[in-house]
Amino acid sequence: MYALIKRVAGMADCWLLLETSGRSCQLGLARGDTVVANRRLEEPRRLARDLASAVRSMLDEQKLQPRELAGVMVGIGPGSYTGLRVGIASAKAFAYAAGCPLIAVPTFTAIALRAPVEASELWVIADGLQGMVYWQRFASLASGGCNPPDSREMQLNQGAYTPHSPCSELQLTRAADVLPTASPDAWFTGPGVVAFVELIGSRATVAELDREPSLLSVYRAGLARSPVTRDELFALEPLYLRGSSAEEKARQLEPRTHAGEPIGQDREAEVGPAEPAQ
Repeated sequence: MYALIKRVAGMADCWLLLETSGRSCQLGLARGDTVVANRRLEEPRRLARDLASAVRSMLDEQKLQPRELAGVMVGIGPGSYTGLRVGIASAKAFAYAAGCPLIAVPTFTAIALRAPVEASELWVIADGLQGMVYWQRFASLASGGCNPPDSREMQLNQGAYTPHSPCSELQLTRAADVLPTASPDAWFTGPGVVAFVELIGSRATVAELDREPSLLSVYRAGLARSPVTRDELFALEPLYLRGSSAEEKARQLEPRTHAGEPIGQDREAEVGPAEPAQ
């Protein structure tokens, strides 16, 4: 049975980290303030095959058994459709089998953690394809943020990491309709910066190396979040806001009648059974 296990003194305080939203997938183990082991899988097509063995290898190096872990933290997107599905499914299976907590970390929250303190207004963006953009606004807690910071968020304010609190929900919108509305002082970050550089214009951008989530930013963002419940564990899905490219294309190609209903739908309930042939 899935349950939050109380760890006793002397057991490991190590967390398993899975971040699979990008073109390469990051796996790691973190303890205290440090990522103590990491792997990067560069071939997304082999992720489902290679992920479990990579996790096993890291645990062996640290002389840990799965049930000795404090829990699992997993990035939930938005990002790579296939990578997120494999990563989240693996995290759920591992947490259930090991009986340990699972913490779901929105990818944009982890990215926002890597922004500099002067980015008081921060937009995290990713390419939604076909002129669409995933976007979410954040504000630096050093500038007051959008919401009062709690003690866990304040504890994250260490080193190069400056917490940012979300000012909006994650949204998927036409890029040309939303990005030009950002204030002149806004900063932009995230994997979508390169795709929308013309719409961003002269506004400041975070350094390219800091526009993706790191294992440490996933870990620090996760420490400020609560584990999912049992019901949430089984229901957990990636943050897509829409189907995969293949699903969207199939929906567009689906034959429809003049009324917009899919062809082939049973219309007997509307018009009754056909008259028998004479």
